[in-house]
Amino acid sequence: MSTYVQAPPYVPKNKIRIVTAASLFDGHDAAINIMRRIIQATGAEVIHLGHDRSVEDVVNTAIQEDAHAIAMTSYQGGHTEYFKYMHDLLKEKGAGHIKIFGGGGGTILPEEIKELHAYGITRLYHPDDGRSMGLQGMINDMLEKADYDLSDKVNGEAKKLSPQNWPAIARLISAAENHPEVYAKVSDEIEKKAAANKAPVLGITGTGGSGKSSMVDELIRRFLIDQPDKTIGVISVDPSKRKTGGALLGDRIRMNSIRGERIYMRSLATRQSNLALSKHVQKAVDILKAAGFDLIVLETSGIGQSDTEILDHSDVSLYIMTPEFGAATQLEKIDMLDFADVVAVNKFDKRGAQDAVRDVKKQYKRNHQLWDIDDEKIPVVGTIASQFNDPGTNNLYVRLMETIKAKTGIDFHSKFVGHDEMSEKVWIIPPARTRYLSEISESNRRYDAHVNKQANVADQLYGLHSAVITFGGPDLINGEWSLVNGEWTTTGNVSAPITLHSSPITTSRISTSTEIETLIRKFQEVKKDLDPHIWAMITGWDAEVARYSGEFFTYSVRGKEIKVPNHTESLSHLKIPKVALPKFRSWGDKVRWAMQENTPGFFPYTAGIYPFKRTGEDPARMFAGEGGPERTNKRFHYVSKGMPAKRLSTAFDSVTLYGNDPGRRPDIYGKVGNSGVSICCLDDAKKLYSGFDLASSLTSVSMTINGPAPMLLGFFMNAAVDQTCEKYITEHKLEKDVEKQLKAKYDDKKLERPKYQGALPEGNDGLGLMLLGITGEEVLPKDVYAKIKTETIAQVRGTVQADILKEDQAQNTCIFSTEFALRLMGDVQEYFIANNIRNFYSVSISGYHIAEAGANPISQLAFTLANGFTYVEYYLSRGMDINKFGPNLSFFFSNGIDPEYAVIGRVARRLWAKAMKQKYGADERSQMLKYHIQTSGRSLHAQEIDFNDIRTTLQALYAIYDNCNSLHTNAYDEAITTPTEESVRRAMAIQLIINKELGLAKNENPLQGSFIIEELTDLVEEAVLTEFDRITERGGVLGAMETMYQRSKIQEESLYYETLKHTGEFPIIGVNTFLSSKGSPTVLPKEVIRATEEEKEYQITMVEGLQKAHAEQSTAWLKTLQAAAVKNENMFAVLMEATKYCSLGQLTEAMFEVGGQYRRNM
Repeated sequence: MSTYVQAPPYVPKNKIRIVTAASLFDGHDAAINIMRRIIQATGAEVIHLGHDRSVEDVVNTAIQEDAHAIAMTSYQGGHTEYFKYMHDLLKEKGAGHIKIFGGGGGTILPEEIKELHAYGITRLYHPDDGRSMGLQGMINDMLEKADYDLSDKVNGEAKKLSPQNWPAIARLISAAENHPEVYAKVSDEIEKKAAANKAPVLGITGTGGSGKSSMVDELIRRFLIDQPDKTIGVISVDPSKRKTGGALLGDRIRMNSIRGERIYMRSLATRQSNLALSKHVQKAVDILKAAGFDLIVLETSGIGQSDTEILDHSDVSLYIMTPEFGAATQLEKIDMLDFADVVAVNKFDKRGAQDAVRDVKKQYKRNHQLWDIDDEKIPVVGTIASQFNDPGTNNLYVRLMETIKAKTGIDFHSKFVGHDEMSEKVWIIPPARTRYLSEISESNRRYDAHVNKQANVADQLYGLHSAVITFGGPDLINGEWSLVNGEWTTTGNVSAPITLHSSPITTSRISTSTEIETLIRKFQEVKKDLDPHIWAMITGWDAEVARYSGEFFTYSVRGKEIKVPNHTESLSHLKIPKVALPKFRSWGDKVRWAMQENTPGFFPYTAGIYPFKRTGEDPARMFAGEGGPERTNKRFHYVSKGMPAKRLSTAFDSVTLYGNDPGRRPDIYGKVGNSGVSICCLDDAKKLYSGFDLASSLTSVSMTINGPAPMLLGFFMNAAVDQTCEKYITEHKLEKDVEKQLKAKYDDKKLERPKYQGALPEGNDGLGLMLLGITGEEVLPKDVYAKIKTETIAQVRGTVQADILKEDQAQNTCIFSTEFALRLMGDVQEYFIANNIRNFYSVSISGYHIAEAGANPISQLAFTLANGFTYVEYYLSRGMDINKFGPNLSFFFSNGIDPEYAVIGRVARRLWAKAMKQKYGADERSQMLKYHIQTSGRSLHAQEIDFNDIRTTLQALYAIYDNCNSLHTNAYDEAITTPTEESVRRAMAIQLIINKELGLAKNENPLQGSFIIEELTDLVEEAVLTEFDRITERGGVLGAMETMYQRSKIQEESLYYETLKHTGEFPIIGVNTFLSSKGSPTVLPKEVIRATEEEKEYQITMVEGLQKAHAEQSTAWLKTLQAAAVKNENMFAVLMEATKYCSLGQLTEAMFEVGGQYRRNM
């Protein structure tokens, strides 16, 4: 048990303002949330920006907010460039006084920390600092270093005010807040300038949680588009905590439009004024007016029914509410309905929204005595601010522009067109289907009750059958029996008398005939309650045993007969069965086993989805992802050497994960090729997978990519098609046509041809490289190319992660708005169905990142399966056939060493199969849940890293015994660096040794028959169904996401684990117990894997060359893509063409304009 005592919180001397953010994603988004909560509780005002923040985002925020310090978490490589760029940009913008703090786990090496400290970074915290100081201790250290005050140092700022002079604006607002006596010296000058500026002030207020921040963001976005030469200043107010004095200034995180030189935003805390506004807000408005902004937006914190304070500071007021205000009489108590110029009923997708707008309009009429006005003219608008390009929000913007003109005389000459219409929700899951998870729970529980009932009937029959045998009667399992002339015969063959069983109980056939007949009649009566299929199973039990006992087991897949040996021979020459059957005698036990367990390959697939594992294809995945495509290609060839099947698992760098192109901006440059491979175009994909035949049944590719998944999938599919084109070109000797195209496209235009950098590795025959820079479509006749494309995309095997639901719930590599991202996924699936793509999974529904963010095994499984069923419901709502999309879904789980992980696959397969069959009526292929396991990243510790291999081995054993379809074993050094060749080889060896050498692994159902495994399976399955019901109570998966139910639960579970780890109540060997004589400090990596300057430069110049070579085609295809989005056509069909000519960044930006950017939240 740890004896560590938490440090008491530091008490700040000044009002400290801290900007917090994560440069990337994953568990670090949760980590920075935990840290910012402690910072708030220690008395600081926190402006939280969330994940995936550029240096410019953070620096501009810090300057506008007059922050004392920036606190960042940065990992996955590029941290050195990131922090240095931040330091340089602050100095360049005249804000070098702002201190920089950071952390990033063991990935920031001690020598890098030393280098960054010398460069000017105030403090980077190492994991060992966390262990010695504790969380509060680190926060205390940071706040003490940031506890300074410069807001009393006003020196000519009032004379230098302009919309672009952010430091002057920020310093003056801080002076007004902190030093009224200093501000008083310049207040006359500021007020005089402010009076000369007639810029209108739009005051926005509303109830807490009504979506004010999202609405402000949407209105600002429209204003910036509508008014390309105007500037806008925003003041946002949030409440201070009376107990600590700290505050969460959380509006910025929701706003994507606060970018560029034309917009300034300042967050104010109420500073215990117990009002919706800070007492300094009028001074802040005056300063913005004096600076010369064209429009000023003032947003209050959430208000109650009687607050109208916003009216004192604004020319035009907007009141935002939701439909959930209760009874209509509650509207009589809302003062703002007396005074608001415009009312927005936001979240118009909520139940009763139409009635709510009607009631609000009635109340508005009463309050304003507008008895004769048409309803359409009443300034009450239904909106859904969270929905991209929402018609109601468009209408609201137009009304606000008209109202500003009418009340202030300021005419912005808006050209924005908004039709007089309310919002209409684009439903992912129709409202009538929000109970789908509880319907699944009910369906599965009904099935379980049916199993128990049938098993009880079978037990009764077995008892009666045994009694008949005991009394010398016939064997009832072999037909229907009746007594004819004193002889027992089978029905339909009366002439064939059967000799009775000899019985020690009686020697008289006549004397027992009545008792036996009574038993048989009872048997036949009870048997009416037994399902005929179950009776067939009972009568066929011995035949089934014989199938698995003989030399071969024969079954068919898609009409093809497959013959598999039933046994393997040990070194002791014993025949080890591949599938061991239970030796039950009771029919009830057999029924329960057949209906809830069954042999592998048969419903409900508890033990596995295939009768036997594929020979010659281990579940091992070859993992790689570093540097440019060439380096990762070499790693793939290295780790797959000598393996009959090539199962490639690809990790991408964070530049790619967020849909960007490689670039020279330092915070992008630093991440290129670090902690993943840099892929931004078709040529990159061709090089990445060169030398692997992507159309071969022995090749499958897994791509860990989410937001940009459709684009990466387009690159991959086209790379596969061009490989097949290349084979055709070689076979028909058309190389001269390729050379002709390359010459015209590159040589004649003085452009460098794309090429593979360096020598090809051993095993790479160059397949895929002939058509670098061009496509087969440019060389081959149209009909030939079309035939090749159709055949190839139907053959490729693999999966793309793409699961955008778990991204919002956990990892956060979201880039598009959730609705748009889901629509893209649906388009991919529709394209797969239309083009007969059956071997490639359109989505890998992932629990891995939910677990990595901190969820326990039950939550991981429940959230992941719930997400899976959400895709089922969404695809069904789009009119897709479940039997056509069901087989294209796959799953991806993490497994740790908790007891529940021993059965995670069993429960997933069984629950999914029962739901798909019983609830949805899906066929066998759709009932089979395919899943990939990656051993736990959370259990990889930066201390005693050699021990990580022991944990990984145990997790791999769980996964293999549980019959996972594929397995990725993590390298032991991943906690501190990108895996090396040596560590990756060791990680693969773990599962290869289990599969090849461990004798018990030759058996394919080793978990069946274990009491604890059966008990755990039932416990976990019921826990998952219970979680389904909880999610249903919150409106299904999407409804629960709105209230951040999943994210909150994940973070609670993460903190619980970390607390137990910290106190020592949860022992972790080499981490908090069994420490070395040196205290088991964080291990330094022997080899640090980083992308080279040469690789980064080549990726940048290559994408620049691509954009020049394809300038004409890319422009046309980007417009076509946007048109498809607007017209609701299949975007992936267009992406398949656009990815031939456009870079990843070009595609992402084009879709942002028509689909909306992801809106971060807390």
